[in-house]
Amino acid sequence: MLAALARGLLRLETTQPWALDDAFALVLVGPVWQELRDRVYSQFPGQVGREITAAICTRSRYAEDRLAAGTFAQYVILGAGLDSFAWRRPDLLRSLKVFEVDHPASQEWKLERVRDLALPSNDSQVFVPVDFEAEPLRDALQAAGFDWGRRSLFSWTGVAPYLTPQAVASTLHTIAGAAAGSEVAFSYLAEESVFDEVGKEFIRIYAPLAASLGEPLRPGWSVTEIERLISRCGLEVVDHPARTDLQDRYFADRTDALRPYNVETLVTARVP
Repeated sequence: MLAALARGLLRLETTQPWALDDAFALVLVGPVWQELRDRVYSQFPGQVGREITAAICTRSRYAEDRLAAGTFAQYVILGAGLDSFAWRRPDLLRSLKVFEVDHPASQEWKLERVRDLALPSNDSQVFVPVDFEAEPLRDALQAAGFDWGRRSLFSWTGVAPYLTPQAVASTLHTIAGAAAGSEVAFSYLAEESVFDEVGKEFIRIYAPLAASLGEPLRPGWSVTEIERLISRCGLEVVDHPARTDLQDRYFADRTDALRPYNVETLVTARVP
């Protein structure tokens, strides 16, 4: 809900051009979005909140740009939450099958919202409820009709910062079993030494909040460490943009100096 709130706030509170134009985000959250904004976002100073919003929108845009630039038959959104891709880009569903993977309870809540809003369904949009502690990702996807022999893009953003190194490696190993040329675009928590003042303030406020909700942040990774892990898991890095690269791609035409925070880093890895 908070990620969707951020995607909606970019559109609501900043001027164009937007890194991501998600007109469905606040609608999916429902009327409670205003309460969430007042209760949660109010805890972050202005610039911190702005960079949080920019970062969350950037990671979605980044994954979707990788999708648009490739020749993929399947798109897997891991930890899909209230992602609205299938409704924002119905044109792509004609040639693409989308698998939304999430915890059963979270996904059922989303499906209730979808029914309440009478959003259209499509055979190319498949919901895959998975309790990762009880069921392997590979088995769940296969049961949902995922074809491991077709080139696919996995979007895995905003999840790895909460996972142990073993859990991150397990997911990457699974993705490495997809067809050659498949990719995963994911975000990970950067090492604390690279944080600027906004990043440090975000962590100071958010880390105890995440821990209180039962989702503590794990230690961050250096660029070298994450690239070594990717290689050990049988994948190869094809894009590893720094924050300045993301600013040039998605915020260069803005006049308000908006940019994503440098707490999370994005990377794309490919199945050789």
